[in-house]
Amino acid sequence: MLLCMGLRSWYHRLFLPTAPLASRKETMAAAEHGDPEAQFALGLRYSAGIEAGPDLVQAAYWYRKAADQDHTLAQFNLGIMFANGQGLAQSDATAVLWIRKSAEGGDAGAQFNLGSRYHRHSMDRAQMDCAESRVEAYKWFHLAAAQGYKGSAAACERVALGMTREEVEDGNERVAAFVVRKPRGLPPPACSVTMA
Repeated sequence: MLLCMGLRSWYHRLFLPTAPLASRKETMAAAEHGDPEAQFALGLRYSAGIEAGPDLVQAAYWYRKAADQDHTLAQFNLGIMFANGQGLAQSDATAVLWIRKSAEGGDAGAQFNLGSRYHRHSMDRAQMDCAESRVEAYKWFHLAAAQGYKGSAAACERVALGMTREEVEDGNERVAAFVVRKPRGLPPPACSVTMA
């Protein structure tokens, strides 16, 4: 995937840690014992083709393992793979399911993606629920913007320009009511931060 786009060296410089990577054997052992971080790391290794060329089938397999344990980045990556038919059969419905899980788990990239999907849907005047789609797009863009996700504040403003005052109020109520879905089976964080 990245190799084909000529971005492999760019990707390695930007996203791979400068510290030595855990060996493939160590990562595989941890992943096989159910560690979602190791499963996600294997998904990244296979999708980026670190040891060999990209293997999107294996990437999807390991992302799915981590995603099933509520790993939000794995959920988002798996959703994108379903959307593009990379390593598995293309399915927009399944893509949205995984992207929504990631967005509900607090991933800003997934929130932006979901906002974009709702915004595109709201532009189709033949749809009965255009207003609902505008409000949902506004909500997801707003949540991504609160995390500083690039382009989301501008997208939120663009959507708001086509909304009624009541729709904006509804969107703001949904933003205020949003609570990040907590991963199942994990203890509460040692330190929590609330935003006023």
